[in-house]
Amino acid sequence: MEETQSPASSLEDIKDIRRIMDRSSRFLSLSGLSGVAAGICAIAGAVVADSIFNNYYGTYNSRGFTTWDEFSLLKLRLMLVAAVVFLLAFVSSFYLTWRKAKKQGLPVWDHTSRRLAWNMLVPLLAGGAFILGMLRYDIWVFVAPACLIFYGLALVNASKYTLSDIRYLGYCEIILGTVNMIYTGYGLWFWTAGFGVLHIIYGVIMWYKYERGN
Repeated sequence: MEETQSPASSLEDIKDIRRIMDRSSRFLSLSGLSGVAAGICAIAGAVVADSIFNNYYGTYNSRGFTTWDEFSLLKLRLMLVAAVVFLLAFVSSFYLTWRKAKKQGLPVWDHTSRRLAWNMLVPLLAGGAFILGMLRYDIWVFVAPACLIFYGLALVNASKYTLSDIRYLGYCEIILGTVNMIYTGYGLWFWTAGFGVLHIIYGVIMWYKYERGN
């Protein structure tokens, strides 16, 4: 006599099939804690950058002018801070994501993660070239908005290959960057809010939603 599956068993089979399909088409091992780590790195970098700005404008206020060498040194220091923040955020995010993938028994670098990386890199590289062009001509006021907007576009573009929630972080970054284009004198504050505060909020939500039970 042929056995029939119960509705509950059939539903569980459908869920298993869906999980397998998701894992084959999307990279699901992004750690919420990686967002928190990146946000902390960004806030720390903003504190250092604010100190550099204060020293620069303190010199200007005391003398009434600054030399071209001092301005060049300011740009170099800020670019160095940005590079260090990016490196620390990338390393910490990669480690936390690798640790989560290892616990799940999943590879970190496969065809889905490669597609994710490529779709995120294209807007980031385009944005990086655009920002370097602005720095070349000392157009500083739009550097922070451009960082936020291109990063948001990268997140939205990559969201179809990972957790869809990351799309909403991208939307928030784009909106924040657009508003910053109006209030150009507050670039560092918007940069801190976008890369620091929003990342921490996103990371906590993702951890609570996907990782808390584990």
